[in-house]
Order: sequence, then C-alpha cells, then structure tokens
Amino acid sequence: MVTVYPACFYKEDDGSYSVTFPDLNYLSTWGNDLKDAMNMAIDCLAGYVYSEWEDKNPLPEPSDISSIDPVEYSKTNFPELEIGECFVTYVSVDVEEYAKNHFEKSVKKTLTIPYWLNKLAMKKNINFSKVLKEALMEKLL
Repeated sequence: MVTVYPACFYKEDDGSYSVTFPDLNYLSTWGNDLKDAMNMAIDCLAGYVYSEWEDKNPLPEPSDISSIDPVEYSKTNFPELEIGECFVTYVSVDVEEYAKNHFEKSVKKTLTIPYWLNKLAMKKNINFSKVLKEALMEKLL
C-alpha cells in the first residue's frame, strides 16, 4: 500500500536540502543534493510509518499540498532559520515493500565459537541463525 505525505524541501547555501514533513511531528531529514534529499525523504517516511504501524499508532491524514506554504511553515516552526529556495511536493513510498527490502531483510554474519560448542550444537541439529536471533532479541528488546 502506497503512503503519500507532503514534504517541504529547503535548499541550503551549500546546495544540500533539508526536508520536513509538516503532518508528521516535524519529521525531518537531509540530503547532499535534491536527488539524495528525495531518497532520504522516502527512507525517512518509510521508517516513520513502519514504526507507527509496529506501535499500532494511527497516522494523521495527509494535508492537501496546496494548503502548505513552506515559507510560512518554516517561519512558524523554525523562526531562527533563514529561508532560501524552497518548495512543497508529495513523497510516496510503498512501506510494506520498502520494509521487506530495508527493515526486515536478513544480513549474513560470520562468527567464531569454540570447536566443542559447535560440535555439540551440530549433534543436536541446532539452527545457529535462529538461536542467535532469539538471543539478540532477548538481550536488546
């Protein structure tokens, strides 16, 4: 399912871009250039929405793009910042698909264990990946 929210893009003096999502609690990101900023905005939006889904929090309705003035938004919420070139555009992402490729993707890890422990685990048909995953989740969550 595609998720779409408006985002304000602000060009910085060095050519980089700051990006803010007005509907999502000042959710912000940054990119080296416009292309990088858009990729970072997609990643940022996907991560935020995925996290809200995981926590079973409702998402706000996206604002109509025509109702957002990026200059006014910046002056109201970030009065200390200078405003240069800026614009509002929609950022969209298929969060479920993005999560499969970025958040839920497995990574290969190589580790070393004592020979005797390996031998005993192999004898008992232990799934090393499963045990490591369970142990890490117990330790970290």
